[in-house]
Amino acid sequence: MRARGWTVRARLTVLYGCLVFLAGAALLAVVYYLLDRSVANQPIEVPVVSVVDTGGDQAAVELKQRQAAAEAQMRESFRQRTVLPLLERSLIALGGLTVAGLAAGWLIAGRTLRPIHRITTTARRVADRNLHERIALGGPRDELRELADTFDDMLSRLDAAFEGQRQFVGNASHELKTPLAINRTLLEVAMNRSDTPPALRQLGETLLEVNSRHERLVDGLLTLARSEHTIANPMPVDLAEVAGDVIGHARHESERLDVSVALEASAAPVCGDPLLLERLVQNLVHNAVRHNRAGGWVRVVVEADNHAARLVVANTGRPVPAASIASIFEPFQRITSRVGSTRGTGLGLSIVRSVVRAHGGSVSAKARAEGGLVVEVSLPAEAAG
Repeated sequence: MRARGWTVRARLTVLYGCLVFLAGAALLAVVYYLLDRSVANQPIEVPVVSVVDTGGDQAAVELKQRQAAAEAQMRESFRQRTVLPLLERSLIALGGLTVAGLAAGWLIAGRTLRPIHRITTTARRVADRNLHERIALGGPRDELRELADTFDDMLSRLDAAFEGQRQFVGNASHELKTPLAINRTLLEVAMNRSDTPPALRQLGETLLEVNSRHERLVDGLLTLARSEHTIANPMPVDLAEVAGDVIGHARHESERLDVSVALEASAAPVCGDPLLLERLVQNLVHNAVRHNRAGGWVRVVVEADNHAARLVVANTGRPVPAASIASIFEPFQRITSRVGSTRGTGLGLSIVRSVVRAHGGSVSAKARAEGGLVVEVSLPAEAAG
């Protein structure tokens, strides 16, 4: 197994184990060397056997050689009985110490990395648009505490920046709705007068359509700004019921455009904002109906399991370039090859993505080979009980 694929905890554990092994091996080598030198320098007394000296100096030399050989033999016998067994037992103890060092290293590494796991968990929650989360790591002001405090400061700045952006969009949208409403009222009054010329009436209808599109754009901006927030007071919502109501309201438009709409739904309880979830389904269904072809169809499937509720909206239509799929959820992005793309505000699927993210879900889209799109939304299922 390559160390590149190991976790940080595994690497630290191996590092601690290697340090324990090297320290133990070095200590064992020093002890063995000192003990071996001590045995080698230890004086050993060899009993001298008196013999009759008949050879003079030659006999004395032989006697010394015998004494030296006996001394070496006794020293080697002592070494075999003491130093070598000690070395064998020390090697076994070193193996056990290494295993214990690995176990202790695993525990110590886990405890050392615990603040890192806390930071990672918070970062994951923040990735789900929950910028109000903070790590608030306690303990001594070490490197990990400094990292956590820096991360908290960054979250505070991001939270303030996003909050300011949402307030700006919301305030600007509200300010724009008032003159648009006044324009609509003035146009309707002027058109309803009996002496209004036909040309002026036709111009008024055109201006009303433009004004209506601007109102839809402002309304979309308001919804987009609202959906960027986390859900403050989530409520139980059945996606199947929402889909049924939305399709019922879209029936008139689908019949006018000669598009059939079919619903296959089973209970799919989720927890969230009812208005935002209704807008999510409404945007998907209306897009599927309007961006279609005469004689086409729309299929809506709602289902759920123990973990997630799924909403799938598929429709016919003109072929969608694969390169355009990645950008269809961005604001004001339109696919020019789609029928009726100029009628919308370019915020429909952006609102869908924002609502899905605010509810902790995911959304994806893929092009059908025959034309049209398949959009799939997955939301966390409502917890039982």
